[in-house]
Amino acid sequence: MRIVLLGAPGSGKGTQGQKLVERYGIPQVSTGDLLRAAVSDGSALGREAKGYMDAGQLVPDSVVLGMIRERLTRPDAARGYILDGFPRNLVQAEALDQMLAETGQPLDLALLIDVDITTLKQRLLGRLTCSACGAVYNSYTSPPRRPGVCDQCGGELVHRADDNEATIDKRLGVYEAQTMPLIEYYAGDNRLRRIAGIGDIDTIFAAITADIEARLSQQTGR
Repeated sequence: MRIVLLGAPGSGKGTQGQKLVERYGIPQVSTGDLLRAAVSDGSALGREAKGYMDAGQLVPDSVVLGMIRERLTRPDAARGYILDGFPRNLVQAEALDQMLAETGQPLDLALLIDVDITTLKQRLLGRLTCSACGAVYNSYTSPPRRPGVCDQCGGELVHRADDNEATIDKRLGVYEAQTMPLIEYYAGDNRLRRIAGIGDIDTIFAAITADIEARLSQQTGR
């Protein structure tokens, strides 16, 4: 199963992506992780990317696509993959489709974890992270038993500086502007799957896997 994972900040797509990795045994390919690994390893593409990053420029799509192409040649991606963080706009989506067609690994679906803006803002504004163990809470939806104290290790809970209303509004605005064309693009040839990202994590995951497995059944003719 070859999937592009879409979802706004706070939608829970990272959590659902990890559960998909565990369920289907396919890698989650994050472009951010790829860039950091390539720069750290000093590969040709990594050195090229580092040059742009050191100059304060965006890494070109061609370089990112080259990294994705290389990553998908590894044995663990033979049965499928989950792409996270790319594409972010229509031009990237079209270029990605072309590259995947060339490698014989075309996308099966684009999975959108869909959450309304009001809920997203509440999740992001209320997010608290343990400074010791990294556990995540939310002051609105999943507060700790004791205010400011981690249930798991007793560490201090902190609020990220960029989880403020002005920054969140900007991030969500950019996401909405970039993603709407992507939604239309993938919906145009019936590759889009829209899953409501509200409710219990396991319930959302059950809806995702039911949709994926229905798609797999169609492909195998079962």
